[in-house]
Amino acid sequence: MAVTVSFLASLAKLLSGSTVRWIDCQPDTCQRIYFANHTSHLDALVLWASLPRELQPLTRPVAAKDYWDRGPIRRHLAKSFNVMLIDRTKVKVHQSPVEMMIREMSDRYSLIVFPEGGRSSGEEVGEFKSGLYYLGKKRPDLELVPVYMENLNRVLPRGEVLPVPLLSCISIGAPIWLEAGESKSDFLLRARDAVCRLREL
Repeated sequence: MAVTVSFLASLAKLLSGSTVRWIDCQPDTCQRIYFANHTSHLDALVLWASLPRELQPLTRPVAAKDYWDRGPIRRHLAKSFNVMLIDRTKVKVHQSPVEMMIREMSDRYSLIVFPEGGRSSGEEVGEFKSGLYYLGKKRPDLELVPVYMENLNRVLPRGEVLPVPLLSCISIGAPIWLEAGESKSDFLLRARDAVCRLREL
């Protein structure tokens, strides 16, 4: 399984031609929530592969179970990369995705999340869902780290199976936290702006 992970991570970096920029932020083993824009099925793999090797075993991508649990190849990939699969069809008050993420990450793992929910076209970053807000509220100790992923929607366009080798850029910005008294809507706007600003730096 380690061979699969190493090979696929190297392949993803090669096909995406990704360069990584750490802007006012440095790699760290502290627990973090990396939150990024979402335009391609390659996003989680490329972002995970772009982290320093010592951080990779401590970082779990979060993904939809209905997609990654469909077929043996996807299930194998999800298991290989220790993906945290969220069942969007069985959301309950005490078994919400946020509660599951907090339980599964414990005091060990960082997470990679995509607050838009589904993939966007890549032209604009969509509105953020509320999950990131509740993660910040329930675990105020976590660093919430914005990430902007550029060009991955062209490496693996929507509906395509085979990626097209192109250059992409991963920009990782300064951590933010939920501020005292900050409303959900204000925080989600601020978090989205933190991702969008990385596109301009």
